[in-house]
Order: sequence, then structure tokens, then C-alpha cells
Amino acid sequence: MVLKGNIVDILNRKIFKGEITIENGKIKSIEEKYCSENHFILPGFIDAHIHIESSMLVPSEFAKIAVKHGTVATVSDPHEIANVLGVKGVEFMIENGKQTPFKFNFGAPSCVPATSYESAGAILDSDAIETLMANPDIKYLAELMNYPGVIYDDAEVLKKIEWAKHYNKPIDGHAPGLRGDDLTKYISAGISTDHECFTYEEGLEKLKKGMKVIIREGSAAKNFEALINLLDEHYNNMMFCSDDKHPDDLLLGHINQLCSRAVAKGIDIFKVLQTACINPVKHYNLDVGLLKVDDFADCIIVEDLKDFKTLQTYINGELVYDKGVSKIEHVEFKNLNNFNADKKQVSDFRYESQASKIRVIECLDGELVTNEIIENTTIKDGNLVSNTKTDVLKMVVVNRYENQKPTIGFIKNFGLKEGAIASSVGHDSHNIIAIGVSDEAIGSAVNLLIDNEGGICAISDSEEKVVALPVAGIMSDQSAEITGKQYSDLDKMAKHLGSKLHAPYMSLSFMALLVIPSLKLSDKGLFNGKDFKFTSLEVS
Repeated sequence: MVLKGNIVDILNRKIFKGEITIENGKIKSIEEKYCSENHFILPGFIDAHIHIESSMLVPSEFAKIAVKHGTVATVSDPHEIANVLGVKGVEFMIENGKQTPFKFNFGAPSCVPATSYESAGAILDSDAIETLMANPDIKYLAELMNYPGVIYDDAEVLKKIEWAKHYNKPIDGHAPGLRGDDLTKYISAGISTDHECFTYEEGLEKLKKGMKVIIREGSAAKNFEALINLLDEHYNNMMFCSDDKHPDDLLLGHINQLCSRAVAKGIDIFKVLQTACINPVKHYNLDVGLLKVDDFADCIIVEDLKDFKTLQTYINGELVYDKGVSKIEHVEFKNLNNFNADKKQVSDFRYESQASKIRVIECLDGELVTNEIIENTTIKDGNLVSNTKTDVLKMVVVNRYENQKPTIGFIKNFGLKEGAIASSVGHDSHNIIAIGVSDEAIGSAVNLLIDNEGGICAISDSEEKVVALPVAGIMSDQSAEITGKQYSDLDKMAKHLGSKLHAPYMSLSFMALLVIPSLKLSDKGLFNGKDFKFTSLEVS
């Protein structure tokens, strides 16, 4: 097979007319010669950090869409399914992904559960990490979110790090806002990347201290604008990622969108493409071709180097996407889950109190971090209730692995004027999270998800909608097109109920993520992420 066009040689910083000959899945020759084709041939894009589960798709369905945007590989942390199903969940992701040509590169989840302050469905201790690290299908130790454990020399955390070093595999970081001496110690432990930088200054410090900084632009967390100006000088040590990409957003684009935005800012094309195509391969030692002789033929043909509209995608020389049609076939698989909660009563969501002030989670649109604010209470019949006028709404987290009393908090900026929304996609333990204008609406939303053994839903005064997620309670068993349409309809309903957030369900899913400051709610209580301890709802 011969590909003709403008060949983009990123490593040597040149573009030339030529032909690429492919044999047995690899590049046999690259010849500079005239051809009439005006499109561009370049290595495929790589998402340097993503949780496939957040697309609500199993890997094989994710792959069908990703190749449409020129993505040929991902560096994937199966942390979400591991929190639900442990090693069995990680194995499911690997095996399902292997049934496609797409190059999934899975890591060993380092923090399952993410903290001891929440209830997860499984535990991966250092012995489990040893087993996973020995597996050649595991490419790296995934994001070390327990950065306090690194800083304060937690023995179990350090054992996990040592197993990664023993098998000579990279260690990913996750340390939002970490600076100064604590950052220095975190890096010296062997952590090599961070995708959680949310300011230019933070990114610059981490780069100067030897970290690789991954620019993240997902469905909820969007740090591209804050960090992109670092790329011109530090492109050798930067990558692009989405981290979490909901299905409707994935249908629209992937890493190609970040390349387009970077080029539009006037950044050198070779620096942009090195970030998107080359650096992840070198850092993680991936079996992905870089458009060199004897490399795997993992390449894409794009219309231009401005919008990066993908015309064709090849993986190991196989045409997996061609002018609007994904060639990746549907894969049959068996659903696995871990869902043991019984339906709740409205009374379970009461919070008896006479307090005049409470701590409230302030959700920030497009950010995973939150603020802690103090607000006046609204009390009805001795019960703390939502106030739609001040937009201080009741939020609950329900343990889905065993029957426990729901925990209760309050949140601002979700904006609901009617009904409730709920999700069993609740990072990182994936308990049920719900926000609503009344205890009755919250109860209805929670019970709808319990009936479905997982999903996301919205309840209004007159209707209810649910996207069922029967795979571990976090992924659909349907195609991206079906799931994306269902999700889009649900997103519109949440906004019709009053939410002004760009991605209300993605934001909702992070309101129980305790390792991201400042104030979050787990199934065990209200949590101060700065002090890393529980705090009281009531302010005395």
C-alpha cells in the first residue's frame, strides 16, 4: 500500500511531497517525490491521559469514535472501573480494548479507593499493584492522587511507587495546586507528569522542576487557556489530554481540537504536533509509530494543518477510518456491575437542624476545584431544605455498595429551579450523587438510578429521563451515537430545569472527588480537601 501527499516529518521539522510505502503493518519506505495530492500525512494523535469510562463508553465503542478525529492511541487510567470492580474491572478494559486495532495503553490505578474517607467497591493495595505492574499490558502507574501520602511518606503509597520503579514504568502525578517544597518532594519520589495544573505559574514551576505538564481540556475541567502559553518554550516537556470526555463532546472532536486551537494562537506547527503526536510515545514508551521507516504505520491523513479534519486513519497499516466511516466493528461483551443499594425513603434525605449558617460547596463552572462558602440556612419543619432563590440546593451522596444512610450537604451554582438530577458516575468511588430542589425530587432521582443499577437522570415535575449505565454503573452498553444522543437530551433537560453550567453532569460527577480541594461531599460526610479531613455542615 502506498500513501501519497504532503508528508509531515515532525522529528526533522519539515514538510515535503512524497510517498509512504506500507508493508505488513509497518512503514517500508518514505520517498520524497512529486505527487498531485494536497492533503497532509502525519503521525496519529494521542490522548496522554484519559479515563475511557468518563466517555460512558466501553473501550471498543470509544475507539470507533476516536479514530474519526485522528486519534490512534490513548494513555488510559482505568481508575474509575477499578474503584467499582477492582482488578476484574481493569482486566475487562484491557480485554475489550484488545479486540480493536486501536492502541489503548492502560495504567495500574494507584489510588483505589482514592482515599479512606469514602466507600468504594474495591481496594487495590501494593500487592495488587505489584501484580499489575508485572503485566506487560500495564504501561505505567496511574495518577498518584494521594499526594499527601507521598509528601508524608505513607508506607503503602511508597511501596506502590517502588513497584513502578522496579518494572521501570513511568509514574503519573495528580497534584492540583501543589507548589514549593512539597512539590519538590513529590517530584523527587519519582512522579513524572501532572495534568492538574490550573494556573500558568503552577505549570511553569512544575516544568522547571522537571515534570512533564499535560494540558487538559475535557468536558468539565478546561485548562487549555491557562497553560497554552507555556507551550512555545516548553513543548519538549508537554502533552495534550482530555482526562474526562463525555460522549456528546467526543462525537464533536478530540485531540485534533486542541491542535487547531494551538495553531490558531500562532504556535509553531511542529511544536504543536510534537506535543500531540510524539511526546506521549517517548514518555510512556508506547508501541505507536512516529512516521519513520520500520515504525508501525500509525498515521492519519488530514485535509489541512489548520482545522485537522481527518480524512483517513491507519493503525498498524490498517485503514480504520475512511471519509466519514469508522471501520472498527462492534464488539460483543458481558456487562459486569457492583450495585447493592436498596431504594430510599424521602425521610432518608431529611437533615434535622436549627443552625442559622452552613458550609456550602461552591461549584465553579469548568473547574474541578470548589470553594467553601458560608450561607444562611432555609429550614422547614425542622429540616434544612433547598432554597432556589439563593441557589443553595441540597446535595446527597448515597453509598451504592451497601445500605447506609445518605450523607447530606449543600451546593451553589447548579441553578436548578425544579426537580433534581442524579448520577452514579461520581468520582472516584462512584456512589450516587444527587442535587435537587426538594427531598421528594432527590429521592425520586436516587431511586430511579437504583432501579437501573446505575446511570444519570433528571426528574422534573412532569417527566423523568435516564441514561442507563449497566457496565459497572458508569458505562453504557450502547454505541457512542446512541449514548451521545441520550446524554445530550439529558443535558438539555438539566439546563431546562435551570442549570447554567456548561456540563452539569460532568460537574456533578466531581463534587465527591475528595482529592480536589476545597469542599466536597462523600458517602461518609462533608470533606475539607485543603486540610484533608471531615468538617461539619453546620457553622457554630
